[in-house]
Amino acid sequence: MSAPAGFGKTTVVAEWIEAAADGRRSAAWLSLDARDSSPASFWTYVVTALQRAVPGVGADALPLLQSSRTPTEAVLAAVVNELAALTDPLDLILDDYHLADSPEIRAGMTFLLDHLPPQVHLVLCTRADPALPLARLRARGELVELRAADLRFTAGEVAAYLGDSAGLDLAAVDVEALEQRTEGWIAALQLAALSLRGREDVSGFVADFAGDDRYVVDYLVEEVLERQSGDVRDFLLRTSVLNRLHGPLCDAVTGRRDGRAMLEVLDRANLFVVRLDDRRHWYRYHQLFADVLRTHLADERPDEVAALHRRAGQWYADAGEQVPAIGHALEAGDVDRAADLVERAIPALQRDRQEATICGWIKDLPDEVVRVRPVLAVGLVGALMTRGETEGVEDRLNEAEQLLTGGEEGGPAAWSVVADAAALARLPGAIEMYRSALALMRGDPSATVTHAGRAVERAAADDHLVRAAASALSGLADWGRGELDAAHAAYSFAVEGLLRAGYVADVLGCSITLADIRITQGRLADAQRTYERALRLAAEGPGILRGTADVHAGLCEVAWERGDAEAAAGHLRRARELGEPAGLPQHPYRWRVAMAGILDAEGDAGGALDLLAEAERVHTGDLSPNVRPVPATRVRLLLRRGDVEEALDWARAQGLTPDDDLSYVREYEHITLARVMLATAEAGACAYGDAALFLQRLLTAAEAGGRTARTIEILVLQALAHDARGDSPAAADALERALTLAEPHGHVRVFTEDGPRIAAPLTTLAGQRPDWAYPRRLLDAVRHFGGPVGGGTGEPSAAAPYGLVDPLSARESEVLRLLAGDLGGPDIARRLHVSLNTLRTHTRHIYAKLGVTNRRDAVRLAGRLNLISRAPGR
Repeated sequence: MSAPAGFGKTTVVAEWIEAAADGRRSAAWLSLDARDSSPASFWTYVVTALQRAVPGVGADALPLLQSSRTPTEAVLAAVVNELAALTDPLDLILDDYHLADSPEIRAGMTFLLDHLPPQVHLVLCTRADPALPLARLRARGELVELRAADLRFTAGEVAAYLGDSAGLDLAAVDVEALEQRTEGWIAALQLAALSLRGREDVSGFVADFAGDDRYVVDYLVEEVLERQSGDVRDFLLRTSVLNRLHGPLCDAVTGRRDGRAMLEVLDRANLFVVRLDDRRHWYRYHQLFADVLRTHLADERPDEVAALHRRAGQWYADAGEQVPAIGHALEAGDVDRAADLVERAIPALQRDRQEATICGWIKDLPDEVVRVRPVLAVGLVGALMTRGETEGVEDRLNEAEQLLTGGEEGGPAAWSVVADAAALARLPGAIEMYRSALALMRGDPSATVTHAGRAVERAAADDHLVRAAASALSGLADWGRGELDAAHAAYSFAVEGLLRAGYVADVLGCSITLADIRITQGRLADAQRTYERALRLAAEGPGILRGTADVHAGLCEVAWERGDAEAAAGHLRRARELGEPAGLPQHPYRWRVAMAGILDAEGDAGGALDLLAEAERVHTGDLSPNVRPVPATRVRLLLRRGDVEEALDWARAQGLTPDDDLSYVREYEHITLARVMLATAEAGACAYGDAALFLQRLLTAAEAGGRTARTIEILVLQALAHDARGDSPAAADALERALTLAEPHGHVRVFTEDGPRIAAPLTTLAGQRPDWAYPRRLLDAVRHFGGPVGGGTGEPSAAAPYGLVDPLSARESEVLRLLAGDLGGPDIARRLHVSLNTLRTHTRHIYAKLGVTNRRDAVRLAGRLNLISRAPGR
């Protein structure tokens, strides 16, 4: 329902709800105002409205909305699940939605629209189209739209309203004139009707009724106001400073004691008040009416405005409602009081991840007020940096430090202002911690570590948060330099500090980093233990902790590396059930990358490539080094499909060469480059020797850095390079070294990634070491070409000997023998006296059993496994 103000949107919906009532249908109504653009407030009111309509729904949601532990969409998911269980229809009406529309609200609204059960209808009354996926809903036939053209009163409706509802006996010509001049705008008609009551010169009034809508409204409301008693008019003007009207609040503002009774009088008289609850405790003025009341208040009683706001702010502050208290302090121009309130509110807001609210408030304060308040200035820095905004941050940190040390004996400067004394003691460490973060964002790891060390030195003894954050920043610098043990130690210290500070959600983020480091070091069991500990922490509190979905995605990676496809898929399913809101900013791309690997192993390369394209699009960078770029992962998939040219294009675009200086941050890309070089060597475009030399450089660097997983992968590629050159002993030696490193940790996927190409060296090694079960287990996995089988038990398959899990039939063996020759498909079909379709069926069966996708790979693998004799000349 989208139309300008005063077109009767609320009335239409109210009448529709009443008409649709049948004893089974319920309605949850929420009227919004501009203060509802905060997600915590908005969704609290939405859930409360749902509870009033359907008792029991969202009973556990309200406390979670006030907690930083649970993201909004995770709470909504729980509420949606409860709504889905309803058997009767429910309508959720959000009136004046445009006042609450904000980027923070839109994410939750889009989630709600995407998951709304069919028996629940969402009705939006708004002055402007919301930034929601309306086009998609419209295309699906899931959107009903009413606009100004639908709501305008026709001439007949104008006559009916003025005659029947307003009780006015007007001539047809006067009705027509009003209809033309108001263009069916019901608010203007309503005000006109109020002004016409008791007039003798009706035609004269109608004849003079003209002009711009705003002036018309001002004129008519003026007429209405002047017809009210002095008592009512005084109440209307003084309470116009309030966005919501409540009896005790009105009393505090007006100094009277009849607030509740007066609101009921206004409600009965239809004087533009809207009820916000069924108990008639809370109201608001119609927006147009409130605007005009405030204009008249400012014109008639300018000296009272600030005092009225100040009283309202004090009432809210006493009630413990910081948001409206700060808003009224700002409206009153009482910037010092507003600054005091904001300063004291910052710690709780930071814990609840409400950085946008902090920034909005502080930016509403004069800069000269913020600059003499070191706690406020550093609070703004923290909010800005969390949102990725760094412009001017260094200057603010320097100014705050000057305030801290510019006084006598190096103490706070005399001109500094502090409302939160406890926060003042934490500033020296916090300033250095933010400088450390700035240095890391600028790519200066040495400065990062230096400032992090100073942050720890200057932090207050009980400031576990700053100590933990500084340690994590130092760990990030170490991680980017490939110093994994140091990074792990720093992050472990950060986790313990965050636990003491009560920042459990951040513990999950650190745990993901700790596990990533262990996976790179090849220590899969340690990574799993880290993730499992994080899950136990997440389960200790109410609701779904932010980052839980990432933990499941990480456990998927561990299971996948171990060859446990079933467990990997299960963790991904769980992550998806929790939803992206239960994840950290990088979860959307990490989930897609993991799912792409599963699709690729299942033979859906197209779907996998689509997911990787999505992953690249939704990738969100943070302070962590991007050690596995999505484009490089995509190139590996392309190589498995045989698309060497596009892989070469990627290498050229990235400026990668085998002569590059090696670093941990680009190691994954360089190993991918080595794969490209092997593929081009196989096609005869370059020499295997060049690839071998590059692999040796990579191996030396990975071994020196203790990056065992990377070492294993490089050894596998060396085995492939040696095997392609016909050096079977060297291939077996490299592969044996890889298996020796991999077996204690249960690695499987690193061997299956190359599919049939590794089968021959593995077969050779298994024959040389018949007592070693690990090579046979890997052969079972390789036969599925990247789709590890079994539950990660380490037991080899007994379905078939080394050749194939599912042996070829006699006819399939004959077809394979002919495929190894030079005959084309039609000629082979004629030789076998079968149709071309039958030949294609046999060929598909052969490819499936060999785990390949094309004739060349089938013939090559079959030759290595001695399933056929190589055709002459091949």
